[in-house]
Amino acid sequence: MAGFVRRLFRIGKLPGEMRAQAETEGIIHLEECIAAVVRFTGRIPGRKSVGLIRGYGGALVLTNERVLGTLSAIPGKAGRAVDQPWQGPQAGAVAGTLSESGLVLAIADLAAVDPQFDGTFSLTYKSSIPSDVLARLPTHSIAFNVPPKFVYSALGIPRG
Repeated sequence: MAGFVRRLFRIGKLPGEMRAQAETEGIIHLEECIAAVVRFTGRIPGRKSVGLIRGYGGALVLTNERVLGTLSAIPGKAGRAVDQPWQGPQAGAVAGTLSESGLVLAIADLAAVDPQFDGTFSLTYKSSIPSDVLARLPTHSIAFNVPPKFVYSALGIPRG
């Protein structure tokens, strides 16, 4: 039912500006209105949880230059969750893994994002990525840093 609602209301549609940028880079894979699932166990100011799971709509784009992913809870409002160049520095608190079932972004230690945080966090884009597309990618692993606002936003906490 959730997938039907996402597609009906276009929750997770890639904004036009981002689509135009991705098209100039050469799109390898694009999937919109897909399930993007956040999992959180731990403590941050304003939230404590043992196994929170929250679903969003999202878009996942793989271009010749980067990995781009958005999150959206309402139609027409999508924010960037990942925008990592293939050739950029591959280090940071977030470890991403691409596979045939999509992209998983994991933060094994939230204290690496902010010392006030404790616990684990993951964001999974459920996308079917064909094996021939995976073979064209320069890597299946990415890493980058995020500001604390990223965690607050993904958990639906209006602060940060």
